[in-house]
Amino acid sequence: MGYCASPYRYQRRKTREVVVGTPGKGGVIIGGEHPIVVQSMLTCDTMDTAMCVQQTLDLVAVGCQLVRITAPTVKDAANLQRIVAELRGRNCWVPIVADIHFKPDAAMEAAKWVEKVRVNPGNYADSKKFAVKEYTDDQYAAELSRIEERFAPLVKLCKELGRAMRIGTNHGSLSDRIMNRYGDTPLGMVESALEFARVARKHDYHNFVFSMKASNPKIAIECYRLLVARLDELAPDWNYPIHLGVTEAGEGEDGRIKSAIGIGSLLCDGLGDTIRVSLTEDSPREIAVCRDLLAQIPTLANSTAKDFETVAPFDPFHFDRRDTPEIELTGEVRCGADQTVRVVVTRAAWEKLAPKISVKADVRPEALYEDLQLLEVDPREKFDINCDTQLVSVKDGIDLPAIAAFRLLAARLKELGRTNPILLKDCLQFPAVPLEPGIALLRASGVIGSLLADGIGDAILIRAETGAGQSLRLAFNILQAAGCRSFKTDYVACPSCGRTLFDLQSVTARIKHRTEHLKGVKIAIMGCIVNGPGEMADADFGYVGGAPGKINLYVGKKAVKFNIPESEAVDRLVDLIREHNKWVEPEAQETAVAV
Repeated sequence: MGYCASPYRYQRRKTREVVVGTPGKGGVIIGGEHPIVVQSMLTCDTMDTAMCVQQTLDLVAVGCQLVRITAPTVKDAANLQRIVAELRGRNCWVPIVADIHFKPDAAMEAAKWVEKVRVNPGNYADSKKFAVKEYTDDQYAAELSRIEERFAPLVKLCKELGRAMRIGTNHGSLSDRIMNRYGDTPLGMVESALEFARVARKHDYHNFVFSMKASNPKIAIECYRLLVARLDELAPDWNYPIHLGVTEAGEGEDGRIKSAIGIGSLLCDGLGDTIRVSLTEDSPREIAVCRDLLAQIPTLANSTAKDFETVAPFDPFHFDRRDTPEIELTGEVRCGADQTVRVVVTRAAWEKLAPKISVKADVRPEALYEDLQLLEVDPREKFDINCDTQLVSVKDGIDLPAIAAFRLLAARLKELGRTNPILLKDCLQFPAVPLEPGIALLRASGVIGSLLADGIGDAILIRAETGAGQSLRLAFNILQAAGCRSFKTDYVACPSCGRTLFDLQSVTARIKHRTEHLKGVKIAIMGCIVNGPGEMADADFGYVGGAPGKINLYVGKKAVKFNIPESEAVDRLVDLIREHNKWVEPEAQETAVAV
């Protein structure tokens, strides 16, 4: 496959070690044979030393192994000295990571005091005007020379002081240079990171990791796969560790589902050496999700499973939904071809759900599992199908992880020259004890989301979540997070940090209260402009902190309203949605009607 050892059997990617801090005294080693490191980020003002110290201690108390703090200015970066000194004085030795975007001078100051520096190649020493310009090869080379001149001093300082680094690209903040040559693509993100890595290697500096973050899980998966494939092509010593994350994932179930799809899929393929789950919630909650997600990987990706010699069941570097014929699923509901991915439930779940579903409900079962004309097979064994219109699935009870089993099914069908639609299941064996809802959510999202990101699946069935209503809602939420359906408002919300110019949690709640009935509308809620315009490129509307107490409103990635007082901004956002004919009035709550 070019990006992992096998799509059917778990084998962790072998990387070099990156040392952050002093191992044995709070420091960590990322990569090699070491356990995957979990990390998070502070949400407070970097100049508030006491709050930064307290939030760091709170994170460490729940198992955070790396703590990132934003340093937007030299003044903020200088205050890291006080924060670190106070932490060490309290016998807290967790490594601190300075988050740098626009200011090389801030990076140079921060590197004096912290164990690791994160730089964003799209912002570092670059300005973004979203200008269209054709670069000649000479002009492009001149730009690279300018970047090296700005970046090399930090590389030399980190090497001298023994600091680590993350070269972290974001889908929302690629430079004009990259955008004009490669476009807003996974390839552009990879090449942006490699430009900076070549500067580091030129100075014999190797203590760094890569990241490729996006708010869309499918894009994140493609970017990381392409990065690893490119590193493998370059040379064996390009085996740098990988930091996994889905940026601006949001809050609640949606944030956890997006993270489980993006991070969980890659972990199951053996990629990833450190992870951060980005939630618009208090930072310690991120660590619990990190731990729970990591704990599911041995179940979702079995390292003892057999490898299989088959044709590739999907293109790992480009999303393309598997080509199938359209078939009747049940009654008037059809699946396959250009039909949306359908939601199937068991008869037992249907009997519980039927009295509670209103006649206009968007979230409703579309077929009963027991009534399907379904062929269930063990893809490890030979089977025959005499037509393409037969719905197929993997039969229950086989000792193969669900992701591997359905990939193998798709591969076997391809070998047979068949394009049959596939029903995906979140599990093939049922746990002896019912799963806690949060764990069921992570498992189902990891399995179903991973396969949907591969382009596999025409209908889905979730059974490990035993609550009928919860499992139905979870199925639709997974489809929305994977970009397969849109049944409600979609939100891109950053997790907050010291750059944030308003209270993200309360503002997100207010915006959701006003807009959550707008099916098919995507709204971005961004604390500052660092990733704002870029991450909002596929959003319909954006709410972005422009200055303290002031909000800028966007349509797509174009700012159209500036410096709106925060007290008025939500109302003005609603007005903007009206202006663009995307607004509908919320309907009164209906009484449930049996269907």
